[in-house]
Amino acid sequence: MDIASLLGLVICLGLVIFGITFGNSFSVIINFLDAPSALITFGGAFCCILAANSIPSFVNGLKSFKLILKVPNFNTGEIISKIIELSNVARKEGLLALEEAAGNLDDPFLKKGIMLVVDGTDPELVRGIMETELISIEDRHKGCIGFWEDLGAMGPAWGMIGTLVGLVNMLQNMDDPSSIGPAMAVALLTTLYGSMLANWICAPVGMKLKKNNAIEMQAKEIEIEGLLSIQAGENPRVIEEKLKSFLAPKDREGIGADAGGGGGEDG
Repeated sequence: MDIASLLGLVICLGLVIFGITFGNSFSVIINFLDAPSALITFGGAFCCILAANSIPSFVNGLKSFKLILKVPNFNTGEIISKIIELSNVARKEGLLALEEAAGNLDDPFLKKGIMLVVDGTDPELVRGIMETELISIEDRHKGCIGFWEDLGAMGPAWGMIGTLVGLVNMLQNMDDPSSIGPAMAVALLTTLYGSMLANWICAPVGMKLKKNNAIEMQAKEIEIEGLLSIQAGENPRVIEEKLKSFLAPKDREGIGADAGGGGGEDG
């Protein structure tokens, strides 16, 4: 589990509650709970997004929330080391030997690329197929990211609608002082709820999904370049340096340190 995301969300909520209750009894929190305000803001925002999507895509967007609680399963250093290892196998035993090595891989994207190489597919076609799949994966990710960005935009908008509803009710009942308080509560709490939805939930989720997407895209781009380099028969040491260029200098240490053992052979 990604503790940072969970801690961030919990601490944010905790700070808001602390600010509300500071100097008061905890019971004051009840003043910030209002069913009509929640229905207008959350109900309006979610139903608006539902109207803009199909039911499957709406459900898929909601499910993507759990992705921010998972650590991305893409270690670029390990991927580069694995590709260098495969390049040594191909250099010593030939490309056909990669088919057996592919059976031990858990990454379906890398495995698919290796099988294309083993089948003797033209390098440009290999690149085209792999990049098409890469684009499709990124498009699916962007769909989930867009879901939370759109929901974040709808939160404050529906909060403002609730504010207007509360103000209209208040102005129409100015002759009844007892109605002014509840009407103002709806007016102000909908704005609060909308801001909380956008900035406590949607913005962090969208940003985290973007970062996770960037990590996965970089990993798959490294795999594509590595496979094409193996297919081209490049020296494992050259492949190592080429793939390391994707990483920041501080992240390159210890990667493929002994992978170039066969790099000096021209066999």
